[in-house]
Amino acid sequence: MNRRCHALAGLVGVLVFGSGFELPAAGPGLVTLNNPQSVLAVTTAGGGIVEIRLKGNSVNPLNWTIHGLEPVEPGKPYLRGHFLCLDRWGAPSDAEAKRGVPFHGEAPRVNWKLSRAPEAADKYQWLTMECRLPLAGLSVVRKITLARNSGVALISETVVNDRKLGRIYNMVQHPSIAAPFLDDSTLVDSNATRGFSQEGEVPARGGKPSLWPQIVIGKQQVDLRRFRSTQSDGTIHDVSSFVFENTARNGWVTAANPKAKLLLGYVWKTRHYPWLNIWRHREGGRVKSRGLEFGTTGLHQPFSTLVAQGKIFDRPLYTFIDAGQSTTREYMVFVAEVPANYAGVHRLVVGDNKDELVLWEQAPGKRRIRVPIDLPDVSARR
Repeated sequence: MNRRCHALAGLVGVLVFGSGFELPAAGPGLVTLNNPQSVLAVTTAGGGIVEIRLKGNSVNPLNWTIHGLEPVEPGKPYLRGHFLCLDRWGAPSDAEAKRGVPFHGEAPRVNWKLSRAPEAADKYQWLTMECRLPLAGLSVVRKITLARNSGVALISETVVNDRKLGRIYNMVQHPSIAAPFLDDSTLVDSNATRGFSQEGEVPARGGKPSLWPQIVIGKQQVDLRRFRSTQSDGTIHDVSSFVFENTARNGWVTAANPKAKLLLGYVWKTRHYPWLNIWRHREGGRVKSRGLEFGTTGLHQPFSTLVAQGKIFDRPLYTFIDAGQSTTREYMVFVAEVPANYAGVHRLVVGDNKDELVLWEQAPGKRRIRVPIDLPDVSARR
């Protein structure tokens, strides 16, 4: 079992994941953005994006929840859907844990304040929400804007260092998918390139990396595009981390379920988030969870280890924010309809006029899907 699993299990003695299991909504409840084509919902309890779907399709790719990590109490946030890891990704040090620093940081474990609710008169429905992280000394303001008439949303998050001292930190987006969207047919694709498994040794300088979607986990060669149930009774958790070509302005990851005729995707600037981390969880032989995690780090360790390592594949493992400084990162999330025999995404680009996402299908189909971006000021942002 790796440090990720040891750390989780140590919090409660026994680790029990519930994927797709609907727990009662924690805290004040949900805030929903709507347009004629899609719906997006976020909870102020932990700030997670807990629903994004097309109208007319009941499948919600972000229905994942975690149970057993900590007691789920009324009004207490728990990890669910797409949550934000801030000020860290993964476990604190033993000394930090004894002083109350949580796994994946405070952001998904505090109640967020809704600063601006969506209004019926909005041309583009949008909201702002914010939270403060008292242990980390950080605060974050998030703006979510839903497209006028498509399944695309733009999320912008500004982190502020409220302290009088600069510090290192990490910021990782943690979308997690579960059944019914996640099954043996779900296909995960990305433009990521070099990678390594966190179950093995950290690659040495100049060492030969794995190339997406292939990865060596233990002694087994694994294709990360698919994750299937087996006859095994065991439980597995593994994490593999990847970077992008130096010339790649945007990173992207998609998950497509041809049976549900639905695709979930993310697009972001690689200068904001240089890493893609893929988490897989199988319990009792059955596929339970997949994390499509993109962020500022690709090493799932406490800060002391990150500082000692410095970089992997010439990419940083942490970032720095000075006293009183603020920094903004953004990404797009989208859902789109796909054919029942869809083969997955070979290539994804932002259209020349910044008004659409174009997805080229993997062979043998090689079809194109065009998703209107339909957001304000996208040309100025990209």
